[in-house]
Amino acid sequence: MKKLKGLLALLFAFTLFAAACGDTSDEADDPTTTAGDDSAETTEAMEDDGDEGEAPETTEADVDLTQGGDLTFHMITHSDDGPFWSVVKKGAEAAAADVGVTLVWMPGNNDPGKMVTDIATAIGEGSNGIAASLPSPDQLIGPLQDAVAAGIPVYTINSGVNDYQTIGATSHVGQTEFIAGQGAGLRFNDAGATHVLCGRQEQSNVGLTERCNGLKDTFTGTVTDEFVGLDADQTEQINGIKALMEASPDIDGFLGVGPVIAMSGLTASQDLGRDVVVGGFDITPEIIDAIEAGDVAFTVDQQQYLQGYLPVVLMFLEATNQNTAGGGLPILTGPGFVTPENAGAVKELVAAGTR
Repeated sequence: MKKLKGLLALLFAFTLFAAACGDTSDEADDPTTTAGDDSAETTEAMEDDGDEGEAPETTEADVDLTQGGDLTFHMITHSDDGPFWSVVKKGAEAAAADVGVTLVWMPGNNDPGKMVTDIATAIGEGSNGIAASLPSPDQLIGPLQDAVAAGIPVYTINSGVNDYQTIGATSHVGQTEFIAGQGAGLRFNDAGATHVLCGRQEQSNVGLTERCNGLKDTFTGTVTDEFVGLDADQTEQINGIKALMEASPDIDGFLGVGPVIAMSGLTASQDLGRDVVVGGFDITPEIIDAIEAGDVAFTVDQQQYLQGYLPVVLMFLEATNQNTAGGGLPILTGPGFVTPENAGAVKELVAAGTR
């Protein structure tokens, strides 16, 4: 009971913290308020300690068993295990260790078809809870509705804020992408930009499109919205951005809707000798260094560690104590902003792998 009370208190504190992150001021992203440090290291599989029955046997290469227990939760996302999703995974693993459950990590590598298959697998295995991103709603809403119909609690994370209620999910954990894009647009206004290229690294991810749409809503100048190449081929991505910048010499702003593509935009502008205001989304050591150096103006921080950690705790409390959080509304983890003013403080947490 003491453990349960402690978890409830922790969840309450997290909920208050996440709500505060809806403020798009620099102060709202004060990294000193980040809850908890992660002590869990990435674990690819459970080690057999000789005690039979403590943990299910790993059957797939993408299954990650964090800790044994009576409950098994599946986290099914479009993760490519890059710098963003590795932090989500780290948060999920830490939560699984904290509450003593088994976590099955199933990365889709930006393939909705694989995610559909993984959802069916989780249902077939009798999952106690599914946390899933929703990059392609048309393909994923139906399978997740099947999970709900099977009596499995579902939480959407990262992308899915517009569709989690249609699915019947308990709640959504993430940020509102359109609002995050609006905040970026205001930043470009303040910087004096007149024509912003909004570069996307995925063609069918609705969350990335919403970020560009939010930019269009608040930015007072011209916005060009284009898919410019995958993060997996950064050379092609840089060349795609350069081609668009060369075709429009008046482009003086670039918003990369991810951290890798933001750095590609910086490289492209530097290669062309162009003075371009660069903004990004999410956090990597490289983008933090560029912000600290003054080469990148800002990055939008959705605090992805919480997007991994909170759903596991929420699923645990729903399974063990019939608790639900959010009251039917999304639980927001952002947006906040990292700028040259607070980049140094955030940098230490990035190095620890929790931001």
